[in-house]
Amino acid sequence: MTNSIKTPPDLTSRLVNGILSIQPLFNLAKHQARQMMIKRAKKIGVHWHQEVEKLQARNWENDLAKVQNLKITYPEYYVTSFHAYEEGNLSWQAAFEVESAAYAVHAKIWQDFQAEGDAKLRESYHNILKSSIAQPPQDILDLGCSVGMSSFALQEIYPQAKITGLDLSPYFLAVANYRSQQHQANINWVHAQAESTGLADNAYDLVSIFLVCHELPQSATRKIFAEARRVLRPGGHLAIMDMNPKSEIYKTMPTYVFTLLKSTEPYLDEYFTLDIEQALVEAGFQTPTITINSPRHRTVTAQV
Repeated sequence: MTNSIKTPPDLTSRLVNGILSIQPLFNLAKHQARQMMIKRAKKIGVHWHQEVEKLQARNWENDLAKVQNLKITYPEYYVTSFHAYEEGNLSWQAAFEVESAAYAVHAKIWQDFQAEGDAKLRESYHNILKSSIAQPPQDILDLGCSVGMSSFALQEIYPQAKITGLDLSPYFLAVANYRSQQHQANINWVHAQAESTGLADNAYDLVSIFLVCHELPQSATRKIFAEARRVLRPGGHLAIMDMNPKSEIYKTMPTYVFTLLKSTEPYLDEYFTLDIEQALVEAGFQTPTITINSPRHRTVTAQV
């Protein structure tokens, strides 16, 4: 078994990397990226600051205690700045803002949908799942579930399924636990590494990874694919919805916009140069199917 060869970043990426290597410019880019998201959220009717204030007013001690694994070890790649947060996903601020950020980021995917862009993106993914998987899965693992938006969406289309949502941020999981009460959803939240879940072999029919791989170095992605293979039953499916590196939108994106994007996504070069088909085959899956599900996203499905 061989490892995929990393392809060097293209000229635009190298230019952007040069800009971001200068700390003041890096900080400015992060600030601008964040302000752009907040401004877009306000434009589409998402009350970013009001939602954060509402969540901040709660006492989160019990929610955190229910989900947090105090013995967990955080991998080095995770303990870094993500999405303009110095502490990355290991902060309450990131957990309180992630829903508003999702609505803002996905508002621009389709011109006519705006605030409904996030829901349409999830629907496009789920339509592919339903057409690709003949038998509705009974046990589903949502890897990198964040605050549970992807888990709740899976529960809606597979109401009969037992769903486990796993994430590395206890703050995200605390919010997910709180939201599950509002959604009246019975989801098992697990605080663990996606590459070493501690879950049983052959326990799931479907492993779903929604908008996670672009936040990972290639070494972690390969380990996660191997772990997904381990926990899936024979005939089970791994489904990945993420950015499409071959999208014309990214190929023609203005350098300054690409700079803002990369300032919040430290492993984007590694994701864009990953041969995902080869990586899945090396992890023990059949040759995957890749389907375009938005102007800038793709869904990859692979069967055990």
